[in-house]
Amino acid sequence: MSEPETVEPAEEGGFLRQSFLGHLEDLRQALVKCAWSLGLALVLCLLCVDKITWVLEYPLRHMQIFAQPRPTVAFALGKNILGPYEVSREQFAGLPEGAAPHAVFRVGTAKVGEAQVLTLALEPAEAGPPSPMVRLRNYGPAEAFYIAFKVALYAAFVLSAPFWLFFAGQFILPALKVREKGFLRLWLGWGVLLFFLGVATTYFLLLPVALRASVEYSHLLGFEATEWRAEEYISFCTNFMLGMGFGFQFPLVLLTLVKIGLIDHRFLAKYRRHALVLSFVLGAVLTTPEVITQVAMALPLYLLYESCIWIAWYWERKKKRRATAAG
Repeated sequence: MSEPETVEPAEEGGFLRQSFLGHLEDLRQALVKCAWSLGLALVLCLLCVDKITWVLEYPLRHMQIFAQPRPTVAFALGKNILGPYEVSREQFAGLPEGAAPHAVFRVGTAKVGEAQVLTLALEPAEAGPPSPMVRLRNYGPAEAFYIAFKVALYAAFVLSAPFWLFFAGQFILPALKVREKGFLRLWLGWGVLLFFLGVATTYFLLLPVALRASVEYSHLLGFEATEWRAEEYISFCTNFMLGMGFGFQFPLVLLTLVKIGLIDHRFLAKYRRHALVLSFVLGAVLTTPEVITQVAMALPLYLLYESCIWIAWYWERKKKRRATAAG
């Protein structure tokens, strides 16, 4: 019977070096594929950046979603629109019917003798949906290019996410066990769902409230808030949405710690007050410095924390029942 072959130290070192270089090559290929997917998505987003910017302006157009509707008017001078401005029926008796109509008046000229003079009379145009209360402006020659690239880059990350996640998975998953793969897929699925839930909540609900509160607070201080710098608006909206998206990942972290046995529902219940304070701290950091938007952001985060307590309690109760049945 022949003895098993032994691997010499030199041969073993060469094998380890070859294996390490092979993993480096796989990592390089995965990074190249991720970069290509992100680059192609960036080019595509740059070609339609105007439509992406229009999507980001949705909260600006719906700032009065939770406010008391009021009549508004706007003035059209050529292709330029001034307003809308909140008015009363005493000021504009010819407004269309309804509790909160919106009317557009066109400024024109009149012929007096042989001369054309500008008249102060306003000719009502057809009523339509109100335009944004706040106009976005660029105040520098390079701002338009910077905003376009920034918006396209954010959109490219989202658009290419399925591809670079797939390429990253091709590199990571072969090194995991079957149980670890199942846990990673479950964690990733819930993480993506919670991320987009946080982004959608911010986009459709919190941002209109925050923007309206900012305008009202400016009026309270005696300042006009009819024009904002476009770059600051884009940064505020994207940071707010990304912050809420990542904030909604907090339950996954807590439930993972519960699952591996580091904490339990009693531990989570004990630190309820700390979680509430942390929620308001995040609301103060990620939103405008006033109470309405801070509460609007802190409440969902704290409710997610409370849901973690009940889920952890349910898991522990279920585990005790299985142990009792087995005993």
